[in-house]
Amino acid sequence: MNAYSAEIGIIGGSGFYSLVENTREIAVSTPYGEPSDPLAIAEISGRRVAFLPRHGRDHRHPPHRINYRANLWALRSVGVRQILAPCAVGSLRPELGPGAVVVPDQLVDRTSGRTQTFYDVSAVHVPFADPYCPEGRETVLDVAMETGEDCVDGGTMVVIEGPRFSSRAESQWYAAQGWSLVNMTGHPEAVLARELAMCYVPIAMVTDLDAGLGVGSGVRQDEVFEIFHHNLARLRTLVLSTVSGLPRERTCLCVRALDGVDLPLRIPGYAPQPAATASIATSHSSS
Repeated sequence: MNAYSAEIGIIGGSGFYSLVENTREIAVSTPYGEPSDPLAIAEISGRRVAFLPRHGRDHRHPPHRINYRANLWALRSVGVRQILAPCAVGSLRPELGPGAVVVPDQLVDRTSGRTQTFYDVSAVHVPFADPYCPEGRETVLDVAMETGEDCVDGGTMVVIEGPRFSSRAESQWYAAQGWSLVNMTGHPEAVLARELAMCYVPIAMVTDLDAGLGVGSGVRQDEVFEIFHHNLARLRTLVLSTVSGLPRERTCLCVRALDGVDLPLRIPGYAPQPAATASIATSHSSS
């Protein structure tokens, strides 16, 4: 592994613009344009990590304008196969107040107009019944327990287009569906990771109670940033502690997401697998 390669990627959300000091920066060009920022490569607990702030370090990319395809492709091209994705979210549940940390297990897409696939030609249908890597989720939850971080296991995150916040009626409708969190960047990030056979796990920091909970005048950007900044050290500690616990050998279904598929493009570092193993992944994901 050379000085500009990594095995684990961390995509930082709003307010999470850097990870550690003493990094090597690398500018990566992709077939899909430039990623949000250069990748910052560092060694953490004996693992090589690439950090990328999804909005850019100066928060210049709003959620609907992030080049998600370039971001994921850039990470894959330097060797990343597992991604931790800390993010700011609103709460649709009164028991999940500001400062709560949640590891969601489901996603609902309510965005519109975003490019959400690498495969514009040919039939490439990836399994997405369980959007997030089960091994990665388990690692985050285990590390949280070991370090004393109060972390909520599970919940559905609905991803909206933004950049505006939800109306009260929209928020109440999301909550009525049984969903827990609302966010603006989790899609198409998660599905693009799956399309590249990468593991992806969000770590959600609640910054506000969403408008439908009837608290105050609704969500304000300055309050969201303030809460996230106040809890950033906790989130950073959890992310950094999780790095060493991620499995070195992946055995999850994320690895086999593309088995048996005739790919119309060449993915960096990916060796196509025969269809014999694809039936296992497909049947498991559909059960």
